[in-house]
Order: sequence, then C-alpha cells, then structure tokens
Amino acid sequence: MERIFITGTSGYIAGKLLSFISGKTEVKQIVGIDIKDPLIRLEKFTFFKQDVREPAVHIMKEHNIDTVVHTAYVVPPIHDEKLMEDVNVNGTMNILSACSEAGVKQLLYTSSATAYGFHPDNDHPLTEDSPLRGNDDFTYSKTKKEIEGIFPEFVSKNPEIAVTIIRPAFVVGPGFDDPLARHLRKRVVFLPSNTQPFQFVHEDDLVEIIYLLLKKGTAGAFNVGADGTVTSDEMVGLLGNISVRLPFHLMYLLTGIAWNLRLSFITEFPATALNMARYSWIVSNGKLKEELNYQYKYTSLEAYRDFAEFVKKR
Repeated sequence: MERIFITGTSGYIAGKLLSFISGKTEVKQIVGIDIKDPLIRLEKFTFFKQDVREPAVHIMKEHNIDTVVHTAYVVPPIHDEKLMEDVNVNGTMNILSACSEAGVKQLLYTSSATAYGFHPDNDHPLTEDSPLRGNDDFTYSKTKKEIEGIFPEFVSKNPEIAVTIIRPAFVVGPGFDDPLARHLRKRVVFLPSNTQPFQFVHEDDLVEIIYLLLKKGTAGAFNVGADGTVTSDEMVGLLGNISVRLPFHLMYLLTGIAWNLRLSFITEFPATALNMARYSWIVSNGKLKEELNYQYKYTSLEAYRDFAEFVKKR
C-alpha cells in the first residue's frame, strides 16, 4: 500500500480518505482522477483531470500503482438515467480493466448498502450473504447491484488481486451534503406517514475502516454501518426543524410531479426513492467488527448528531 490510485478524489468520501491517508508514512504517493478539480492539494498527491470512463491504465503503470480505491460515482439522482448508468457501470468496468492490465495488488470498491434494495421482506439485519436486490426503479440502487454482479468473474480471472467491497449505510458528519441532507435542513420537512429508522456511519469511521482494510489487505465484502438507528422525527428534530407527515401515496404523487417538473427546491429525489424510508435496510456490522477487531467511534445517533451540530453552528 505504497502507491494508491483513487477515483473521484473531488468527492465527499474520497476527499476525506485523501486527507486521512496522506498522513500515513507507509503511503508514498497518491494519484487521483476526477472531472472536477480537487478542493485540497497535498505534497504526496498527483491529480489528473479526467472522466472515470477514460483510459487509466497508463497512469497506473507510470506511477507503479499497487492499490486502487474506486469511489467515482454519480450519487445524487439525475434525470439522465442513461448517463448515470454509463458513468457508474462502464466507469467501473474501465477501472477494473485497468487494474488487471496494470498489475495492481489490491482493489477496494465502495459499493453501498442500497445494493440490497428497499423491500418489505429484507433480512433484519442484512448480512453480507443477503441477496443483492437493488431496486430497478431507482438508478443508484440498481447500478450498485449491477456492478457487484461484475465482480465474481473479475475475481476469478484475477486471483492475484485482493478485491475488497464495502457496503456503507448513509455516511454522515460535517461533510454530509447530499439531497437527503438538504431535504432535512429545510425548515418544514415533508415525510411519508410511515417511515423506518435509518442507519448511519460517521465519515471518520468510514475512512479509517477503508484504511485498515487496505493496510491489512483484507479481501471480501463488508457491510459498514454503525450500531443503532435514528428515526425520521429525530433527524428533523435534531436540526431544529419541523416534520409534516403525508400519506405515502400522496407524498409519492407530489414527489413524482415535482421531480418531473425539475422543481429541485421541492425535491431532488424521484418518487421511487421514497422506498428507502418506507422499508428497512439495516445492515449487520458483525463481520467487520470481527475480522478487523474494529470498534466504531460513533453510533448512528452520535454520527447524525455530529452532522446536526455542525449545521446549526454554521
């Protein structure tokens, strides 16, 4: 783990990881790509401005990359679903091909707990052996499921590469600023009448877990979620805002209309995303705790509270 290649270095998680591992003595160089310029510049860090779908093997070979962390992904829903699928799926396939050709020793892919999907008959909790049933009507969840379906063949054809897949729950902390965060920050927050509690993982826990998995060369799939859950009312209340409940079908109808009309001040989610609040998709963290002997620094509630306190101070 001396020379690390990271995709999506201008994103939330990759940016936090970049800052964290740059201080580790065993890390000699970090090379990153993104379509946006990074917010930080570090002595060990070399940046290339390029799309994750563009050839990357020459960069990996030139810098003798031994470890790759793939985080480049279109996360917030966009109306151009074909573009989102192209970037997410074909971008990942491009990076996998480059890893194989460049002879890297380790690859860590940041998947998501949404790869399990939001279903009324989900396992409680979801373990790493639970079926991946990402919802086909929600592009983010769908592509996470589809990408994981690519890995078994890649692993069998590249046994010399230690492949690690992590499936985080919602990541929170001071840097949490996605459509869900922006919705919860509204003074009046509209929610479906019946919602399930959410599970979170603090950004600091996540980047340390990634680092430890890389350092130990641990292969396999791992859920990443803190202990406990947070209810929708707690999420809104901790930010000092007011929640208003609507019948699910009415909420679904209004969200769909606002999404189709591109009224982003009302919603940044398609109506199908409401299923993530309607059905439980809590993951077990037992495998990670056992294999890494890791103790989370934050529970789900403590992680979310850190985000809420940061927002209120700002």
